[in-house]
Amino acid sequence: MFIAQNWLTGLLRAMAPAQENWSVTPEELDAGFVRVGFETEGYARIEETRGALVLGRVTDIEELTEFKKPIRYCQVDVGQANGTGEPQGIICGARNFVEGDLVVVALPGTELPGGFEISARETYGRISNGMICSAAELGLTDKQNPGIITLAEDYGVPGDDAKSLLQLEDTAFEVNVTPDRGYALSARGLSRELASAFGLTYTDLAAEPSVAGLDLSTVPAVDGELIDVDVRPETKALRFGLRQVSGIDPAAESPFWLQRELMLSGQRPVNAATDVTNYVMLLLGQPMHAFDAGQITGGLTVRNAEAGEKFETLDHVTRELHAEDVVICDETGIQSMAGVMGGTRSEISETTTDVYFEAATWDPITVARTSRRHKLTSESSRRFERGVDPAVVEAALDYACALLVDIAGGAVETGRTLVGEFSLADPIDLRVSHPSELIGVDYSRETVVSRLEEVGCRVVDRGEILAVTPPTWRTDFSMAEDLIEEIVRLEGLDDIPLVLPTPVGGRGLSPVQKRNRAVGHALAYQGYAEILPSPFMANDVFDAWGLAEDDPRRQVVRVQNPLDSDYAVLGTTLLPSMLEAVSRNVARGRKDLTLFSLQQVAFQRAEKTPMPDVSRRPDEDTVRELLETLPRQPLHAATVGVGEIDYTGPWGKGRAYGWADAVESARLVARAAGVELEVENADVLPWHPGRCAALKVGGEVVGYAGELHPQILEALGLPERTCAMEIDVDALPATELLPAPVLSAYPALHQDIALVVDESVPAADVRAAIEEGAGDLLEAVELFDVFRGDQLGDGKKSLAFQLLFRAADRTLTDEEANERRLAAAEAAKEKLGAQMRA
Repeated sequence: MFIAQNWLTGLLRAMAPAQENWSVTPEELDAGFVRVGFETEGYARIEETRGALVLGRVTDIEELTEFKKPIRYCQVDVGQANGTGEPQGIICGARNFVEGDLVVVALPGTELPGGFEISARETYGRISNGMICSAAELGLTDKQNPGIITLAEDYGVPGDDAKSLLQLEDTAFEVNVTPDRGYALSARGLSRELASAFGLTYTDLAAEPSVAGLDLSTVPAVDGELIDVDVRPETKALRFGLRQVSGIDPAAESPFWLQRELMLSGQRPVNAATDVTNYVMLLLGQPMHAFDAGQITGGLTVRNAEAGEKFETLDHVTRELHAEDVVICDETGIQSMAGVMGGTRSEISETTTDVYFEAATWDPITVARTSRRHKLTSESSRRFERGVDPAVVEAALDYACALLVDIAGGAVETGRTLVGEFSLADPIDLRVSHPSELIGVDYSRETVVSRLEEVGCRVVDRGEILAVTPPTWRTDFSMAEDLIEEIVRLEGLDDIPLVLPTPVGGRGLSPVQKRNRAVGHALAYQGYAEILPSPFMANDVFDAWGLAEDDPRRQVVRVQNPLDSDYAVLGTTLLPSMLEAVSRNVARGRKDLTLFSLQQVAFQRAEKTPMPDVSRRPDEDTVRELLETLPRQPLHAATVGVGEIDYTGPWGKGRAYGWADAVESARLVARAAGVELEVENADVLPWHPGRCAALKVGGEVVGYAGELHPQILEALGLPERTCAMEIDVDALPATELLPAPVLSAYPALHQDIALVVDESVPAADVRAAIEEGAGDLLEAVELFDVFRGDQLGDGKKSLAFQLLFRAADRTLTDEEANERRLAAAEAAKEKLGAQMRA
């Protein structure tokens, strides 16, 4: 919020006689804000005007009509400021002043903000000896206004120094008000904070209008209702007030002191009635709206808009309303979008003589949604979104009426319409010792009570327990910790001691963490490049793959507010995102890739998660139900390879990444996890039916590997023979085994065995039979050759294995090793019908 230092310090000086001469520098005021927890975005002094800036009275105006635009040659009495007492002749293009008006004059030799030097010069056929100044030219606002400053008679006499009378030595602050402290978007709220920061007496501006220099003697006591107002319950409006001022001068302008506070607060003066509503909003934090009473027919109705209704706001944009927007209507139609912006139909105009002032307390969520829905943020909506004090509706109406009568004449009607009641929040119980226990600083009972009363709370002492009733303007107080935060903030955050936490000795990584880390390291050390694919995948990816409707991978979790409507589901597999990464790389000329990813996927387990009662802790059954309905999120590892894995070069021809490499990457993951994989043929999309392997652990499928289906590769624009693997890492055992290594000092014996089996028999089954038959002396077995030929017969293949035998306590003989080799062959024959090949 932008606000002037002189306004704030003036209010604080008026709150107590002892503070009459109190003052601070801008640096001290900035430190005061920080001391009570309010950061500032900075502050800027009004740029200095050097030289003679004086008051002047316009004595004569000559209209120069021979030029393209209307120009005036004015005679301005500046007293003895020019050394002669004679009127100054000044050229001016502004039209908002008349003969007899008191204006601000920069005499020749004056330097205005921005380095603009004033000198006597000939223009439009006359000598112009100075400038009649506008607020923008004096640095009071950056908003251009074609009108010059006109002052009331009591401001001074011609020749008086204007710099001191206009308070040009001032500083504008930009205070960063957090969303939970909407009360501070006002002079009322900020002066309260500064009173705490500097130890001053505070008087509530809403209770004592004289502090703000307001006289309410022109506001009569309320007698009856003004007009009928129907506030519908579905609008969630808490309060709605209306009061009328009749017979004002429509040509009256706001006094300069009021315009000055508006401009330094970032507001643009418009007309007397509108300026009054903006000033009261800045003073009390209560947004208001002024209606032209002559344009209102009958009573008012506050209701929800009908979907599709059209309404033209004050910015002259016709908007299509939503069914959740709240509007204020009369018998002829919509007059205002509640809490956001008024409409053009009842806008204050140059002929307005009767004004309705409206002050209300709207629902913060409703206003916030309306503002965002229409991309229309106003000073009113900013305050309503953060919460407005419902207790100041009556004061705001009276202040606005008194100000307008003082500025534009007229009379305040005795009738007032006020709909809705409010009540104080329920007391919050606070143990006296709780702040000290929580913060680690000793806060006395007197400190706790005084600080809570300082922020406006009503405190009832019940011994160890304090019953604290929050003030109406602090909507952010809901529990004891909120109150403690205020005590700490006002006492000073610097008083909290710095104590470094003592780290608790850990036990290192868990078995699961070790397994996951080992998997990532193994793939990286093998040359795979890790990528972090998007957790979202295209909505139609499984349709493009041709997956069956009952495929488990279709159990996707849908995102309610996706960043991209085409990617609105969480992936149940890593492959779609990884294949998109491959596609991007290939399109950019990188055609040899081996990528891997280690990331969670998500499977939906229930259409809807129940929402338990949040007023108390849920029971165990409710917690169990919640956990059972949350998505299942296993950790998957996936690899994708394309192009050459061994590059072509001077050393010879390269080797393409193949399905066997994809299977080997799965074995790599399994070995890192400390398990052995079983591999067998499978037919699962998106893999090629004849080149797909199911990966099993303990007989359960944990993933698939192989070459991807040609049709899917063509649809995705990927190279032929692209291979991939995906495995459920969480399905791999994560037990931590720490066996002592067994080393033998005795040599090993190697034996080879070749077995002929049916083509359909997996090599893994043959290997398992060999391991079982060879017994405990078998240390390792590796497949090193697969042969097919006419001499074997149709549907036959030969698998050659190398067997490594070793004993821990002696040197094996060839006879012992051969005996074990023959036992392995016999086991393979019995189980698989294998024949040993000579």
